[in-house]
Amino acid sequence: MSAADNQSPPATGAVPGASYAAAGVDIEAGDRAVELMKEWVKKTRRPEVLGGIGGFAGLFDASALKHYERPLLASATDGVGTKVDIARQLGVYDTIGHDLVAMVMDDIVVCGAEPLFMTDYICVGKVHPERVAAIVKGIAEGCVLAGCSLVGGETAEHPGLLGADDFDVAGAGTGVVEADLLLGADRIRTGDAVIAMASSGLHSNGYSLVRHVLLNQAGLALDAHVEELGRTLGEELLEPTKIYSLDCLALIRTTEVHAFSHVTGGGLAANLARVIPDHLHATVDRATWTPGAIFDLVGRTGKVERLELEKTLNMGVGMIAMVPQESVDVALATLADRGVDAWVAGEITERGEHTTGAELVGDYAPN
Repeated sequence: MSAADNQSPPATGAVPGASYAAAGVDIEAGDRAVELMKEWVKKTRRPEVLGGIGGFAGLFDASALKHYERPLLASATDGVGTKVDIARQLGVYDTIGHDLVAMVMDDIVVCGAEPLFMTDYICVGKVHPERVAAIVKGIAEGCVLAGCSLVGGETAEHPGLLGADDFDVAGAGTGVVEADLLLGADRIRTGDAVIAMASSGLHSNGYSLVRHVLLNQAGLALDAHVEELGRTLGEELLEPTKIYSLDCLALIRTTEVHAFSHVTGGGLAANLARVIPDHLHATVDRATWTPGAIFDLVGRTGKVERLELEKTLNMGVGMIAMVPQESVDVALATLADRGVDAWVAGEITERGEHTTGAELVGDYAPN
């Protein structure tokens, strides 16, 4: 007879032993989420990827890079900010992952690197398998658009810290570029053209301001149709971030490119200034484009000054390329062939005594 057989039964009313499930963590739901996401992860698979999801680490065959003379690995990590709260309120989860890939991989391609692989981190208050799988579906679809593989990730359940419907996402990615082909400030020259690529909307920055103005101050409903937007406010706010990775790589293959700038938090001028050398200056003419209606809606509704809007939102430009003048026609034609709306928005000049790295001048073109 074992020692357990000699134990007395628990007294009536005794508290049962603690368990992970009783603490709010559902391991079985997590396992089901993994099963549901497998088919989407498989769609992102590059030939260099070994194994499948479920292991402790994602594997990428680095021997595939042996044709590089001096391969440089580029890495980036990011999230999508408070845009996740819009997805939560609307119960739409299959686009937010697309945003995540854009925020990570479009940072990586700025130096000329080809995106290789990505991992994700999804933190939830309670695992709803179908919801987690929808998020991963969006990440997988974004990876396909960026040309990279989703090699692994983590779904963490944090009961007590997050509400049952709350979640957040983050990701990290890796790319590779030949050292001699690295793009950046040292390649930019006086006279280079500044080519702007249109954003698909707000992308994934400035949502704290947008939510404060449109939802909190103005009290607009996410399901309300907004005439000037041509759709509901929620549909506009959940418009996925444009992924430019393959478009930028196509430019590099077809013509000479000196640098890129991904327009994210901080706005167009601040992000452009990050790649401008100390002796040069980038001037961007607002008159070369008209920002989308959502930017005017936020500014007008919240009485937000233009400079504040421009420090917070992309104002309709999601990526910038600096190219020599002789490359402009080919660059614009290449982007047009790929369905990217692009235009010459400015130029690079010598920096004067009172100029900074980049500035916006003039007024936006009217509708």
